[in-house]
Amino acid sequence: MISNPHAVTDPETFTVRRTIMIAAPLEKVWTAVTDPEHISRWFGRTVLVGQGAGAHGTITWPGEGAVPLRVEAFDPPRNVTYRWCNDDARPAPDTVDGAPSTIFTFTLEPMASGTRLTVEETGFELTSDPAGNLESHRQGWDGELDKLVILLEGGPQ
Repeated sequence: MISNPHAVTDPETFTVRRTIMIAAPLEKVWTAVTDPEHISRWFGRTVLVGQGAGAHGTITWPGEGAVPLRVEAFDPPRNVTYRWCNDDARPAPDTVDGAPSTIFTFTLEPMASGTRLTVEETGFELTSDPAGNLESHRQGWDGELDKLVILLEGGPQ
């Protein structure tokens, strides 16, 4: 397993970013970050209605309510952008519109040793607790992406 650096925050731009290496082919990583069945194996139970940009649904974790989620951009197999309303002030459970939300993008690059995956999340300045949410999500991306690496490097899906 490759040792990866932790996520970093930029409090001036309210951005969290983490770049990791995964010893798995690009196509396998792409499936893991775009297919709801595969996302649910490492990043909370995800349900999407539709495919590609405009697909919408929810993501849930045990003991927490559903977080509305929408695919904002879809450029296979290099980039996918999601918007989610993960702030305390959530709108109706089936939409990300009308309340603070953040956007995260997965960018994939093929490498000789596997795939470089970068996640960048922005928009924390619009949330109810910008500094707290920024730090919470920094910690979250460390844990969630570590689970992704273990899943993908641990064998076939």
